Amino acid sequence: MTFRYITTPLYYVNDRPHMGHAYASIHADVVARYLRAAGHQVMFVTGVDEHGEKIARAAAAAGETPQAFADRYTGAFEQAWKQLGVHPDRFVRTSAQTHTEVVSRSLKRLYDAGEIYLADYEGLYSVGQERFVTEKELVDGKLPEDRDPPVVRREANYFFRMEKHRDSIRQLLHDEPGLIEPSHYRNEILRLLDDSIGDLSISRPGRLKWGIPIPWDPQHVTYVWFDALLGYVSPLHYPDGQAFRDFWPTTRHVIGKDILRPHTLFWLAISQALGFTPYQRLYVSGYLLGSDGRKMSKSLGNGVDPLEAAARYGADVLRYALVREVTFGVDGVITHEAIERRLHRDLADDLGNLASRTLAMIVRYREGRIPTPGPYTTLEEEIARRATALPMEVLGLIDDMKLAQALERIFEFIRHLNGYVAVTEPWALARSDADLLRVNTVLHTLAEGIHAVSGLLAPVLPGSMSQLRNLLGCVNDERWAVPWGQGVIAGSSVRETILFPKRSPIDGPSS
Repeated sequence: MTFRYITTPLYYVNDRPHMGHAYASIHADVVARYLRAAGHQVMFVTGVDEHGEKIARAAAAAGETPQAFADRYTGAFEQAWKQLGVHPDRFVRTSAQTHTEVVSRSLKRLYDAGEIYLADYEGLYSVGQERFVTEKELVDGKLPEDRDPPVVRREANYFFRMEKHRDSIRQLLHDEPGLIEPSHYRNEILRLLDDSIGDLSISRPGRLKWGIPIPWDPQHVTYVWFDALLGYVSPLHYPDGQAFRDFWPTTRHVIGKDILRPHTLFWLAISQALGFTPYQRLYVSGYLLGSDGRKMSKSLGNGVDPLEAAARYGADVLRYALVREVTFGVDGVITHEAIERRLHRDLADDLGNLASRTLAMIVRYREGRIPTPGPYTTLEEEIARRATALPMEVLGLIDDMKLAQALERIFEFIRHLNGYVAVTEPWALARSDADLLRVNTVLHTLAEGIHAVSGLLAPVLPGSMSQLRNLLGCVNDERWAVPWGQGVIAGSSVRETILFPKRSPIDGPSS
């Protein structure tokens, strides 16, 4: 049995889910579904980061306890993933007892090994990122992702000896050039490692009560990033669980580039100090941009709300648009126009039209039953060849987080089937008794090809492809890479419908 471990970040619960959260989670969900369909034992993990100063402040402003505040927003994330068809195998909460125990044990292990020490520190502190920052990180006096400039703080903290692991992290990145993808993010971290990275403050003094207490000094609570990163191993029952032994060596983290440093400098140093291997791959996405070309931001009002978009277009359409429109690893624009364009051009015109007219011809010319095929020509042999090769081609791209390219391969096949309809003209063949057997071959080939497409696209469009298989008479058929000729069953009844209704443009400018 082969294992695969797929994770998203643990999202901070200071607001409701936004499109960046949806982008990462949908990509991870799609990858998990493909790998599961291909026969791997998959564990897909997402969750929420509930601790820290920002949460404590937001809860106080809302007149709630931090736990009540976290509960409310955690529920919003769980509900959002249901609406978007994201189905994790584990949902991590950093306030859960099982996670707290893993963090406490890990801290104690590092402290006993001399990896943690107490020291006074004065520096610039970002409340937004909940960490000390350096002057060279600031742009116009603040971090680019922060609204407010950092403040000067002096306090006693426990520090993790991160600098001690700088050379070994750099060596790891040289030895394993594919550890971070795309490679320009690896190069960015290598440049940082040319200079001192310092030690990492991993505690906050007693003024902050909302967090996991330092085991040997309960007057301090654990720094939120040290806490959250261990959320990747706590659902695997680290360090002694069988799940950790099985799944961890296959880990693929899916993150956004705004949290690249914690997942490289912090996490690689922590994993080395604790003595376990790092992730197998870190996949880093770019920024989602609004219609104005700037990073999506609530304050700028230039974003698309994922839940509103899912309600308008359907969750499957949003999933497809996010995966297809913005290549993973680079910045890309997502607007209502972009979603509508993918709906109309790809889903309605290419795939929907292929399915609609194939089913309509079977209803019209063969009384709604899939015919038994006659002899193949080179046209059918080419379709069968391409359908047989596609699953492995698609999986190879999926395993490298090249989801947009994988979808393009599938839609090349869909366009090939549409071309086959145009070339064979089954409506013309149906007018001649001499061509009845040929009509059977063409209609069966189209039905078989559409069935192959339904399997290839099911991880991206789970609801729509389930509906399509039912229309083909293949109820509860979720097989992957079905051998050609074994997809649809001759004699099965088919039904007609419009899979992807087009939408009229929204009123006014899209955001």
